[in-house]
Amino acid sequence: MKNYKKYILFLLFLNSLNSFSQEIDSHEGALVSSSLIFATQEKHVHSSSVVNLPNGDFLAVWFYGSGERKSDDVLLMGARLRKGETKWSEPFQMADTPNIPDCNPVLFLNQDKKLFLVWIAVQANKWEQSILRYKTSTDYLKLGSPNWTWQDNILLKPDEGFAKEVAEKFKERPDRGKGWSEYAPTYDELIIKASEDISKRSIGWMTRIKPLVMDNGRIVLPLYSDGFNMSLMAISEDKGSTWRPSLPLVGRGPIQPALVQKKNKNLAAFLRDSGDYPPRVHYSESADLGQSWSVSVKTDIPNTASVEILGLTDGRWAFIGNDMPGGRNRLMLYLSDDEGKTWKWKTPLENVEPNMGGFSYPSLIQTPDGLLHITYSHHLPNDRKSIKYVVINPNKI
Repeated sequence: MKNYKKYILFLLFLNSLNSFSQEIDSHEGALVSSSLIFATQEKHVHSSSVVNLPNGDFLAVWFYGSGERKSDDVLLMGARLRKGETKWSEPFQMADTPNIPDCNPVLFLNQDKKLFLVWIAVQANKWEQSILRYKTSTDYLKLGSPNWTWQDNILLKPDEGFAKEVAEKFKERPDRGKGWSEYAPTYDELIIKASEDISKRSIGWMTRIKPLVMDNGRIVLPLYSDGFNMSLMAISEDKGSTWRPSLPLVGRGPIQPALVQKKNKNLAAFLRDSGDYPPRVHYSESADLGQSWSVSVKTDIPNTASVEILGLTDGRWAFIGNDMPGGRNRLMLYLSDDEGKTWKWKTPLENVEPNMGGFSYPSLIQTPDGLLHITYSHHLPNDRKSIKYVVINPNKI
């Protein structure tokens, strides 16, 4: 009997290996190209964004420096991949706020093909004090950095409706009881109280993931706050000239929202989990094009550091994330043909042993030929850091 059980376990083990092999093979069949944008080096490089320009070029951006919020030398660097070429240009400077860290850049084109670069200047070396900044350009097809013709801050002033929404939405969450001790205030009470402070709710909103650019002129730019540990959208009705805040996307730790539009026109947000255990991707939905959001709920997808999503031209959704309870050593691409109800196809972009690499903060776009273009932080042991660029054919997954 014992030998029989061992035999069954051995068969299950072989089956798991076979399944893993099929998963890897499916990725290799779909892989069009894979390369580093620049040679690995020891400086910290993170949080990339990529855009496909009208002439077929690709432009990427990331932050670079001695560290993150506490390192005043951090600035934004970029590189260009010419149409038809396979090697990225030498990196060049995209933005630098002197003596203040610049982080989390996002590139996108508005409805008129004006190029936007939005990022945060981390004032006082605290995430909660970050200021939203942006540049625009219509002269961006030449080699090197675009010719930026406008730069400003995006200043948001959430009104009393922000505090009201936070208080009401937390009532929809199940009771968590007290915190670390009988005398400690609850997490919810702390956030509700902070939301009443106009200075706290007006600052510290940060970028990470590309916006939804809609045909009607609206742009919904996803933001999050490490102070409130939740999210909010900056909404423009005039193609990015002016911005206003949405109501907050409330929950226990929903940050770094990635947005997609459903067939019924509702917006769906998939969010990184910065809340309680177990870590899972959060989900929220908006029935008014991003102005208000349902309380976030946890999905079945494990999550640590990353989320990114894109609605594909064939109607499927593509999701990328660190689908594991801890670490960044695996980065997975999911595909769904039922708007995220199920994810029938999964394939790893990266999958190494713990402590053998960290891969996170992906940026995902699709070109007219249907291919997926992805950039993400690629960190290997011994401070070998770069930004990786991967092209995937989703029809071969």
